[in-house]
Amino acid sequence: MNAETLKWLLATHAFVTLFMTGLIWFVQVVHYPLFNRVGKTDFAAYQAHHARRTGLLVGGPMLLELGLGVALAWSPGGTLAWCGLGLLGIIWLSTAIGQVPAHHRLEKGFDQAAHRRLVVGNWVRTIAWSMRGMLAIFMLAFP
Repeated sequence: MNAETLKWLLATHAFVTLFMTGLIWFVQVVHYPLFNRVGKTDFAAYQAHHARRTGLLVGGPMLLELGLGVALAWSPGGTLAWCGLGLLGIIWLSTAIGQVPAHHRLEKGFDQAAHRRLVVGNWVRTIAWSMRGMLAIFMLAFP
């Protein structure tokens, strides 16, 4: 891989990762905690709309981040990128076994226990994406 391609790859990777890092902090600090303010009557419909719209916003960037992470891991000197892929594995696993089931439960109506699992469990993704963001900045600054 030539230096120009690597520079583009690192910059795009950092952009997407930092976008996801900022988004997860918003979700963790503002969005998820406010779920219990929607009201039980309207919650199932709210959750269905939330899931659809959130999927549209995060699906593409998450897949792009994964593709860029894999490409960087296979690039020369990709040791730090392998660490980033490990963090992505944690994020995707946490999403699959924590957030998705909690959201499915909440689609049936507000449930305090599911809401708590969602908020508390999301700290795994928030911390992992924060670490990925720092790693992406480091990799961009010191290729």
